[in-house]
Amino acid sequence: MASKPVPEVTEIEAVYGLEGAAEATNRYQKLAATFKEKFGHYPEAFARAPGRVNLIGEHIDYEGYGVLPMAIRQDTIVAIRKGGDNLTISHLDPDKYPTVSFGTDPAQAVDTANHTWANYFLSAYKGVFDHLRAKGSLAPLPVGLQVMVQGTVPQGSGLSSSSAIVCSSSLAIAKALSVAHTLTKGEVADFTCIAERHVGVTSGGMDQAISIMAMPGVAMLVEFNPVQASEVQLPSGATFVIANSLTVSKKAETADKRYNLRVVECRLAAMVLAVALGKPAAEAVNIITLKEVEPLIIAKFGPGAEAQAQAVHELLHKDVYMPDEVESLLGKQLSSIYEGNASAQRVLRVVGPEGFRLRDRALHVYSEAGRVYAFRNVCESNATTEEKLAALGKLMDASHSSCAGLYECSCDELDRLVELARKAGALGARLTG
Repeated sequence: MASKPVPEVTEIEAVYGLEGAAEATNRYQKLAATFKEKFGHYPEAFARAPGRVNLIGEHIDYEGYGVLPMAIRQDTIVAIRKGGDNLTISHLDPDKYPTVSFGTDPAQAVDTANHTWANYFLSAYKGVFDHLRAKGSLAPLPVGLQVMVQGTVPQGSGLSSSSAIVCSSSLAIAKALSVAHTLTKGEVADFTCIAERHVGVTSGGMDQAISIMAMPGVAMLVEFNPVQASEVQLPSGATFVIANSLTVSKKAETADKRYNLRVVECRLAAMVLAVALGKPAAEAVNIITLKEVEPLIIAKFGPGAEAQAQAVHELLHKDVYMPDEVESLLGKQLSSIYEGNASAQRVLRVVGPEGFRLRDRALHVYSEAGRVYAFRNVCESNATTEEKLAALGKLMDASHSSCAGLYECSCDELDRLVELARKAGALGARLTG
Protein backbone atom coordinates (compact mmCIF):
# COMPACT_ATOMS: atom_id res chain seq x y z
CA MET A 1 0.00 0.00 0.00
CA ALA A 2 2.67 2.54 1.04
CA SER A 3 4.76 1.81 -2.06
CA LYS A 4 1.93 2.50 -4.49
CA PRO A 5 2.06 5.73 -6.50
CA VAL A 6 -0.29 8.59 -5.78
CA PRO A 7 -3.24 7.98 -8.11
CA GLU A 8 -4.42 10.46 -10.74
CA VAL A 9 -7.94 10.13 -12.17
CA THR A 10 -9.87 11.87 -14.91
CA GLU A 11 -13.37 10.56 -14.11
CA ILE A 12 -15.14 11.75 -10.98
CA GLU A 13 -16.91 8.41 -10.54
CA ALA A 14 -13.55 6.80 -9.82
CA VAL A 15 -13.43 8.75 -6.56
CA TYR A 16 -17.04 9.36 -5.52
CA GLY A 17 -18.80 6.40 -7.11
CA LEU A 18 -21.90 6.56 -9.25
CA GLU A 19 -24.12 7.56 -6.32
CA GLY A 20 -21.97 10.54 -5.38
CA ALA A 21 -20.86 11.67 -8.83
CA ALA A 22 -23.61 14.22 -9.50
CA GLU A 23 -23.16 16.09 -6.22
CA ALA A 24 -19.38 16.01 -6.53
CA THR A 25 -19.53 17.26 -10.12
CA ASN A 26 -21.50 20.29 -8.99
CA ARG A 27 -18.89 21.03 -6.30
CA TYR A 28 -15.99 20.86 -8.74
CA GLN A 29 -17.80 22.91 -11.37
CA LYS A 30 -18.65 25.63 -8.86
CA LEU A 31 -15.08 25.65 -7.57
CA ALA A 32 -13.68 25.90 -11.11
CA ALA A 33 -16.05 28.71 -12.08
CA THR A 34 -15.32 30.73 -8.92
CA PHE A 35 -11.59 30.14 -9.44
CA LYS A 36 -11.85 31.61 -12.95
CA GLU A 37 -13.78 34.61 -11.67
CA LYS A 38 -11.03 35.36 -9.17
CA PHE A 39 -7.90 34.53 -11.14
CA GLY A 40 -9.01 34.91 -14.76
CA HIS A 41 -8.18 31.30 -15.68
CA TYR A 42 -9.47 27.86 -14.84
CA PRO A 43 -7.38 25.72 -12.45
CA GLU A 44 -4.80 23.41 -13.98
CA ALA A 45 -5.55 20.63 -11.52
CA PHE A 46 -7.62 19.59 -8.52
CA ALA A 47 -6.44 17.55 -5.54
CA ARG A 48 -8.59 16.09 -2.81
CA ALA A 49 -8.08 14.31 0.48
CA PRO A 50 -10.74 12.87 2.81
CA GLY A 51 -11.29 13.34 6.50
CA ARG A 52 -11.25 10.32 8.79
CA VAL A 53 -12.88 8.73 11.76
CA ASN A 54 -10.68 6.78 14.15
CA LEU A 55 -12.47 3.62 15.23
CA ILE A 56 -9.97 2.90 17.99
CA GLY A 57 -6.43 3.91 18.92
CA GLU A 58 -6.73 7.43 20.30
CA HIS A 59 -3.64 9.55 20.94
CA ILE A 60 -1.16 6.70 20.51
CA ASP A 61 0.18 7.27 16.99
CA TYR A 62 2.74 9.79 18.25
CA GLU A 63 3.84 7.13 20.74
CA GLY A 64 4.70 4.78 17.88
CA TYR A 65 1.65 2.50 18.18
CA GLY A 66 -0.72 1.34 15.46
CA VAL A 67 -4.20 2.80 15.05
CA LEU A 68 -7.38 1.71 13.28
CA PRO A 69 -9.14 4.52 11.37
CA MET A 70 -11.14 4.70 8.17
CA ALA A 71 -11.73 7.51 5.71
CA ILE A 72 -15.07 9.30 5.42
CA ARG A 73 -16.80 10.75 2.37
CA GLN A 74 -16.33 14.36 3.51
CA ASP A 75 -13.18 15.81 1.97
CA THR A 76 -11.18 18.91 1.09
CA ILE A 77 -10.57 19.93 -2.52
CA VAL A 78 -7.76 22.23 -3.64
CA ALA A 79 -7.86 23.87 -7.07
CA ILE A 80 -4.49 25.16 -8.27
CA ARG A 81 -2.59 26.71 -11.14
CA LYS A 82 0.78 28.32 -11.60
CA GLY A 83 0.48 32.09 -11.80
CA GLY A 84 1.33 35.37 -10.14
CA ASP A 85 4.38 36.15 -8.05
CA ASN A 86 3.11 34.90 -4.68
CA LEU A 87 1.23 32.05 -3.07
CA THR A 88 -2.33 33.36 -3.16
CA ILE A 89 -4.56 31.15 -1.02
CA SER A 90 -8.28 31.73 -1.39
CA HIS A 91 -11.41 29.88 -0.34
CA LEU A 92 -14.83 29.31 -1.84
CA ASP A 93 -16.21 30.90 1.35
CA PRO A 94 -14.13 34.14 1.51
CA ASP A 95 -16.18 35.70 4.30
CA LYS A 96 -15.18 32.92 6.67
CA TYR A 97 -11.75 32.25 5.18
CA PRO A 98 -10.26 35.46 3.74
CA THR A 99 -7.65 35.33 1.00
CA VAL A 100 -4.06 35.21 2.29
CA SER A 101 -0.83 35.75 0.35
CA PHE A 102 2.66 34.48 1.14
CA GLY A 103 5.98 34.76 -0.63
CA THR A 104 7.26 31.78 -2.60
CA ASP A 105 10.35 31.07 -0.49
CA PRO A 106 9.86 27.54 0.92
CA ALA A 107 12.24 28.37 3.79
CA GLN A 108 9.92 31.01 5.24
CA ALA A 109 8.64 30.33 8.75
CA VAL A 110 5.00 29.69 9.56
CA ASP A 111 3.73 32.33 11.98
CA THR A 112 2.24 30.14 14.70
CA ALA A 113 1.69 33.13 16.98
CA ASN A 114 -0.83 34.56 14.52
CA HIS A 115 -2.71 31.51 13.30
CA THR A 116 -4.56 31.74 9.99
CA TRP A 117 -6.33 28.99 8.07
CA ALA A 118 -3.88 29.43 5.19
CA ASN A 119 -1.00 28.34 7.44
CA TYR A 120 -1.99 24.77 6.59
CA PHE A 121 -1.32 25.41 2.91
CA LEU A 122 1.99 27.09 3.67
CA SER A 123 2.98 24.11 5.82
CA ALA A 124 2.20 21.80 2.92
CA TYR A 125 4.22 23.99 0.55
CA LYS A 126 7.21 23.83 2.87
CA GLY A 127 6.70 20.10 3.30
CA VAL A 128 6.88 19.34 -0.42
CA PHE A 129 10.18 21.19 -0.84
CA ASP A 130 11.59 19.75 2.41
CA HIS A 131 10.78 16.22 1.26
CA LEU A 132 12.29 16.66 -2.19
CA ARG A 133 15.50 17.96 -0.69
CA ALA A 134 15.60 15.19 1.93
CA LYS A 135 15.27 12.44 -0.70
CA GLY A 136 18.02 14.00 -2.81
CA SER A 137 15.76 15.11 -5.64
CA LEU A 138 16.36 18.32 -7.52
CA ALA A 139 13.66 20.58 -6.17
CA PRO A 140 11.94 22.76 -8.78
CA LEU A 141 12.30 26.50 -8.59
CA PRO A 142 9.61 28.15 -6.43
CA VAL A 143 6.83 29.71 -8.48
CA GLY A 144 3.72 31.72 -7.83
CA LEU A 145 0.63 29.62 -7.20
CA GLN A 146 -3.03 30.56 -7.35
CA VAL A 147 -5.14 28.41 -5.07
CA MET A 148 -8.77 27.98 -4.07
CA VAL A 149 -9.95 25.60 -1.34
CA GLN A 150 -13.33 24.07 -0.59
CA GLY A 151 -14.06 21.47 2.06
CA THR A 152 -16.89 19.50 3.61
CA VAL A 153 -15.03 18.10 6.66
CA PRO A 154 -16.50 19.90 9.70
CA GLN A 155 -13.81 22.08 11.25
CA GLY A 156 -12.69 21.25 14.80
CA SER A 157 -14.97 18.21 14.96
CA GLY A 158 -12.37 15.48 15.47
CA LEU A 159 -12.55 14.30 11.85
CA SER A 160 -9.19 15.77 10.86
CA SER A 161 -10.08 18.73 8.70
CA SER A 162 -6.54 20.01 9.27
CA SER A 163 -4.88 16.95 7.76
CA ALA A 164 -7.36 16.91 4.89
CA ILE A 165 -6.25 20.40 3.85
CA VAL A 166 -2.55 19.66 4.39
CA CYS A 167 -2.73 16.44 2.36
CA SER A 168 -4.83 17.88 -0.48
CA SER A 169 -2.64 20.98 -0.59
CA SER A 170 0.52 18.87 -0.73
CA LEU A 171 -0.85 16.82 -3.61
CA ALA A 172 -1.96 19.95 -5.46
CA ILE A 173 1.43 21.61 -5.00
CA ALA A 174 3.27 18.48 -6.13
CA LYS A 175 1.09 18.32 -9.25
CA ALA A 176 1.62 22.02 -10.03
CA LEU A 177 5.38 21.55 -9.66
CA SER A 178 5.29 18.43 -11.90
CA VAL A 179 6.63 16.10 -9.21
CA ALA A 180 3.46 14.25 -8.12
CA HIS A 181 4.29 11.28 -10.35
CA THR A 182 7.53 10.72 -8.41
CA LEU A 183 5.81 10.28 -5.03
CA THR A 184 4.46 7.16 -3.36
CA LYS A 185 1.57 7.10 -0.92
CA GLY A 186 3.97 6.27 1.90
CA GLU A 187 6.19 9.24 1.08
CA VAL A 188 3.26 11.62 1.08
CA ALA A 189 1.89 10.21 4.34
CA ASP A 190 5.29 10.66 5.98
CA PHE A 191 6.13 14.16 4.81
CA THR A 192 2.64 15.59 5.33
CA CYS A 193 2.80 14.45 8.97
CA ILE A 194 6.06 16.36 9.39
CA ALA A 195 4.72 19.32 7.40
CA GLU A 196 1.62 19.75 9.57
CA ARG A 197 3.87 20.27 12.58
CA HIS A 198 4.81 23.65 11.10
CA VAL A 199 1.43 24.97 12.32
CA GLY A 200 2.47 24.17 15.89
CA VAL A 201 0.86 20.78 16.55
CA THR A 202 2.97 17.67 17.19
CA SER A 203 1.10 15.42 14.77
CA GLY A 204 1.58 11.67 15.13
CA GLY A 205 0.89 10.51 11.58
CA MET A 206 -2.43 8.69 11.71
CA ASP A 207 -4.53 11.43 10.14
CA GLN A 208 -2.25 11.92 7.15
CA ALA A 209 -1.68 8.20 6.62
CA ILE A 210 -5.38 7.30 6.43
CA SER A 211 -6.19 10.35 4.30
CA ILE A 212 -3.61 9.23 1.74
CA MET A 213 -3.84 5.43 1.99
CA ALA A 214 -7.51 4.73 2.71
CA MET A 215 -9.47 2.27 0.57
CA PRO A 216 -13.25 2.19 0.00
CA GLY A 217 -15.32 -0.06 2.23
CA VAL A 218 -12.65 -1.07 4.74
CA ALA A 219 -10.92 0.24 7.83
CA MET A 220 -7.13 0.30 7.90
CA LEU A 221 -4.64 -0.80 10.53
CA VAL A 222 -2.01 1.94 10.21
CA GLU A 223 1.41 1.25 11.70
CA PHE A 224 4.49 3.41 11.80
CA ASN A 225 8.28 3.47 11.44
CA PRO A 226 7.92 2.91 8.53
CA VAL A 227 4.33 3.88 7.79
CA GLN A 228 2.26 1.00 6.44
CA ALA A 229 -1.42 0.20 6.19
CA SER A 230 -3.32 -3.09 5.98
CA GLU A 231 -7.02 -3.61 5.35
CA VAL A 232 -9.36 -4.62 8.17
CA GLN A 233 -12.75 -5.89 7.03
CA LEU A 234 -15.44 -4.81 9.48
CA PRO A 235 -18.26 -7.26 10.36
CA SER A 236 -21.07 -7.34 7.83
CA GLY A 237 -24.07 -5.38 8.96
CA ALA A 238 -22.06 -3.12 11.25
CA THR A 239 -23.02 0.55 11.17
CA PHE A 240 -20.77 3.22 12.63
CA VAL A 241 -22.61 6.47 13.29
CA ILE A 242 -20.50 9.64 13.46
CA ALA A 243 -22.23 12.26 15.60
CA ASN A 244 -21.02 15.82 16.00
CA SER A 245 -21.18 17.23 19.52
CA LEU A 246 -20.95 20.73 17.94
CA THR A 247 -18.23 21.59 20.46
CA VAL A 248 -15.35 22.92 18.38
CA SER A 249 -11.80 21.94 19.30
CA LYS A 250 -9.27 24.38 17.84
CA LYS A 251 -6.28 22.06 18.03
CA ALA A 252 -3.64 24.43 16.71
CA GLU A 253 -4.70 27.38 18.86
CA THR A 254 -5.00 25.37 22.11
CA ALA A 255 -2.12 22.94 21.57
CA ASP A 256 0.16 24.20 24.35
CA LYS A 257 -2.40 23.39 27.04
CA ARG A 258 -3.89 20.30 25.43
CA TYR A 259 -2.58 18.31 22.47
CA ASN A 260 1.10 19.20 22.71
CA LEU A 261 0.95 18.96 26.49
CA ARG A 262 -0.13 15.30 26.16
CA VAL A 263 2.77 14.63 23.78
CA VAL A 264 5.18 16.11 26.32
CA GLU A 265 3.61 14.15 29.19
CA CYS A 266 3.94 10.88 27.30
CA ARG A 267 7.62 11.42 26.54
CA LEU A 268 8.31 12.41 30.13
CA ALA A 269 6.51 9.27 31.29
CA ALA A 270 8.65 7.20 28.95
CA MET A 271 11.89 8.73 30.21
CA VAL A 272 10.96 8.45 33.90
CA LEU A 273 9.81 4.85 33.40
CA ALA A 274 13.07 3.98 31.68
CA VAL A 275 15.08 5.36 34.58
CA ALA A 276 12.94 3.43 37.07
CA LEU A 277 13.58 0.27 35.01
CA GLY A 278 17.34 0.71 35.33
CA LYS A 279 18.31 2.72 32.28
CA PRO A 280 20.93 5.41 33.04
CA ALA A 281 19.35 8.86 33.05
CA ALA A 282 21.90 10.09 30.51
CA GLU A 283 20.51 7.52 28.05
CA ALA A 284 16.86 7.75 29.10
CA VAL A 285 16.63 11.43 28.12
CA ASN A 286 17.05 10.38 24.48
CA ILE A 287 13.88 8.26 24.54
CA ILE A 288 11.01 9.73 22.55
CA THR A 289 8.07 7.31 22.87
CA LEU A 290 6.52 4.93 25.36
CA LYS A 291 6.89 2.15 22.80
CA GLU A 292 10.66 2.41 23.16
CA VAL A 293 10.33 1.42 26.81
CA GLU A 294 8.56 -1.87 26.00
CA PRO A 295 11.74 -4.02 25.95
CA LEU A 296 12.66 -2.79 29.43
CA ILE A 297 9.18 -3.63 30.74
CA ILE A 298 9.29 -7.09 29.14
CA ALA A 299 12.67 -7.80 30.71
CA LYS A 300 11.38 -7.13 34.22
CA PHE A 301 7.60 -7.67 34.12
CA GLY A 302 7.05 -9.81 31.03
CA PRO A 303 5.09 -9.15 27.82
CA GLY A 304 1.56 -7.91 27.35
CA ALA A 305 -0.80 -5.19 28.48
CA GLU A 306 -1.13 -6.50 32.03
CA ALA A 307 2.64 -6.38 32.51
CA GLN A 308 2.74 -2.84 31.13
CA ALA A 309 -0.01 -1.74 33.51
CA GLN A 310 1.79 -3.38 36.44
CA ALA A 311 5.03 -1.58 35.55
CA VAL A 312 3.29 1.77 35.33
CA HIS A 313 1.42 1.31 38.60
CA GLU A 314 4.56 0.26 40.46
CA LEU A 315 7.03 2.71 38.98
CA LEU A 316 5.05 5.93 38.42
CA HIS A 317 3.25 7.54 41.35
CA LYS A 318 -0.35 8.64 41.00
CA ASP A 319 0.25 12.24 42.03
CA VAL A 320 1.09 15.11 39.71
CA TYR A 321 4.73 15.40 38.68
CA MET A 322 6.04 18.94 38.72
CA PRO A 323 8.91 20.01 36.42
CA ASP A 324 11.50 20.13 39.21
CA GLU A 325 10.72 16.55 40.26
CA VAL A 326 11.07 15.29 36.69
CA GLU A 327 14.33 17.19 36.27
CA SER A 328 15.66 15.64 39.49
CA LEU A 329 14.81 12.12 38.26
CA LEU A 330 16.36 12.71 34.84
CA GLY A 331 19.33 14.74 36.01
CA LYS A 332 18.77 17.37 33.35
CA GLN A 333 16.77 20.54 32.82
CA LEU A 334 13.63 20.03 30.72
CA SER A 335 14.49 23.08 28.64
CA SER A 336 17.74 21.34 27.72
CA ILE A 337 16.06 18.02 26.94
CA TYR A 338 13.67 19.80 24.59
CA GLU A 339 16.24 22.13 23.07
CA GLY A 340 15.26 22.88 19.48
CA ASN A 341 11.67 21.61 19.97
CA ALA A 342 9.61 24.80 19.71
CA SER A 343 6.23 23.21 20.48
CA ALA A 344 7.52 21.48 23.62
CA GLN A 345 9.26 24.66 24.77
CA ARG A 346 5.95 26.52 24.54
CA VAL A 347 4.32 23.82 26.67
CA LEU A 348 7.03 24.12 29.32
CA ARG A 349 6.57 27.89 29.48
CA VAL A 350 2.85 27.68 30.22
CA VAL A 351 2.61 24.55 32.40
CA GLY A 352 1.06 25.51 35.71
CA PRO A 353 0.26 23.83 39.03
CA GLU A 354 -1.58 21.08 37.14
CA GLY A 355 1.86 19.72 36.27
CA PHE A 356 2.21 16.41 34.44
CA ARG A 357 0.04 13.34 35.01
CA LEU A 358 2.55 10.74 33.89
CA ARG A 359 0.95 7.61 35.30
CA ASP A 360 -2.46 8.27 33.78
CA ARG A 361 -1.05 9.11 30.36
CA ALA A 362 1.12 5.99 30.23
CA LEU A 363 -1.75 3.75 31.39
CA HIS A 364 -3.94 5.09 28.60
CA VAL A 365 -1.33 4.66 25.87
CA TYR A 366 -0.44 1.07 26.77
CA SER A 367 -4.04 -0.06 27.25
CA GLU A 368 -5.27 1.69 24.10
CA ALA A 369 -2.48 0.13 22.04
CA GLY A 370 -3.68 -3.29 23.16
CA ARG A 371 -7.27 -2.47 22.23
CA VAL A 372 -6.27 -1.67 18.64
CA TYR A 373 -4.98 -5.18 18.00
CA ALA A 374 -7.82 -6.72 19.98
CA PHE A 375 -10.22 -4.84 17.68
CA ARG A 376 -8.41 -6.15 14.59
CA ASN A 377 -8.34 -9.69 15.94
CA VAL A 378 -12.09 -9.66 16.65
CA CYS A 379 -12.78 -8.54 13.08
CA GLU A 380 -10.64 -11.38 11.69
CA SER A 381 -11.96 -14.06 14.07
CA ASN A 382 -14.40 -16.86 13.30
CA ALA A 383 -16.95 -15.58 15.81
CA THR A 384 -20.50 -14.88 14.73
CA THR A 385 -21.38 -11.38 13.60
CA GLU A 386 -23.34 -10.78 16.80
CA GLU A 387 -20.38 -11.90 18.91
CA LYS A 388 -18.00 -9.71 16.95
CA LEU A 389 -20.18 -6.62 17.26
CA ALA A 390 -20.66 -7.14 21.00
CA ALA A 391 -16.90 -7.49 21.50
CA LEU A 392 -16.12 -4.41 19.39
CA GLY A 393 -18.68 -2.42 21.36
CA LYS A 394 -16.98 -3.32 24.65
CA LEU A 395 -13.60 -2.26 23.24
CA MET A 396 -15.03 1.08 22.15
CA ASP A 397 -16.59 1.63 25.58
CA ALA A 398 -13.29 0.86 27.29
CA SER A 399 -11.49 3.23 24.93
CA HIS A 400 -13.80 6.10 25.78
CA SER A 401 -13.47 5.47 29.49
CA SER A 402 -9.68 5.63 29.16
CA CYS A 403 -9.76 8.73 26.96
CA ALA A 404 -12.06 10.54 29.37
CA GLY A 405 -10.57 9.41 32.66
CA LEU A 406 -6.88 8.77 32.05
CA TYR A 407 -6.08 10.97 29.07
CA GLU A 408 -8.59 13.74 29.77
CA CYS A 409 -9.23 14.43 26.10
CA SER A 410 -13.01 14.34 26.30
CA CYS A 411 -15.50 17.02 27.36
CA ASP A 412 -18.94 17.16 28.95
CA GLU A 413 -20.68 17.35 25.58
CA LEU A 414 -18.87 14.29 24.23
CA ASP A 415 -19.48 12.30 27.39
CA ARG A 416 -23.19 13.16 27.20
CA LEU A 417 -23.31 12.18 23.51
CA VAL A 418 -21.69 8.82 24.29
CA GLU A 419 -24.20 8.26 27.11
CA LEU A 420 -27.13 9.06 24.82
CA ALA A 421 -25.81 6.73 22.11
CA ARG A 422 -25.60 3.83 24.53
CA LYS A 423 -29.11 4.53 25.88
CA ALA A 424 -30.38 4.55 22.30
CA GLY A 425 -29.04 1.07 21.71
CA ALA A 426 -25.47 1.51 20.52
CA LEU A 427 -23.33 -1.56 21.19
CA GLY A 428 -20.44 0.74 22.02
CA ALA A 429 -19.58 4.43 21.78
CA ARG A 430 -16.47 6.54 22.08
CA LEU A 431 -15.06 9.92 21.18
CA THR A 432 -12.84 10.35 18.14
CA GLY A 433 -10.33 13.06 17.45
